[in-house]
Amino acid sequence: MRTASFDRAQVLRAAMQAFRHKGFAATTMQDLVAAIGLHPGSIYGAFGNKKGLLLATVDQYVLDRQAELEQCLEHNTPFAGLRRYMALVLEEIQRCNSMACLLVKTLQEIGEQDEEVASRGSTLLVQHERRLAEALLAAQQTGEARRDASPEQLARWLMVGIYGMRTYAHVHADVDDMQEVADRLLASLQPSS
Repeated sequence: MRTASFDRAQVLRAAMQAFRHKGFAATTMQDLVAAIGLHPGSIYGAFGNKKGLLLATVDQYVLDRQAELEQCLEHNTPFAGLRRYMALVLEEIQRCNSMACLLVKTLQEIGEQDEEVASRGSTLLVQHERRLAEALLAAQQTGEARRDASPEQLARWLMVGIYGMRTYAHVHADVDDMQEVADRLLASLQPSS
């Protein structure tokens, strides 16, 4: 039996767009074939079923966001890295304002009916929050972040802000308004003057 060879990350990023555009239930196998360029047999062989493809796609989406965060933190002070990451979040919001964050959309659409999806989504969000808490701890140590709350509390605040912005942008995606929200969110993490 011949195995299909393809760039897995590229296929998953293409599937992301299909799932973000229509959601899990409304995305047909024909939509996925058109989006990713694989035959149904190859999709089933590589991912098991449509849900398996969705879970792999969500994993890739989160890996991409985590890689962006790491890149932002790597060459900056901790808070400057968080500021750069927030700029990337805003860029994604502007670029994809008609489409929800894949993770949020998936959790909202099928998370309540599917324990595996809910568990995977929760785990991925917790991992992201932990990494933000590590960055905020480093920012506290350099005096860039306020110390009247724990890094975990600040990370929760930042996560709620980021995902709130992603949701709010669907009804109000004005660039200047979203930038103001991001600036205020970041300012709330810094020590008061």
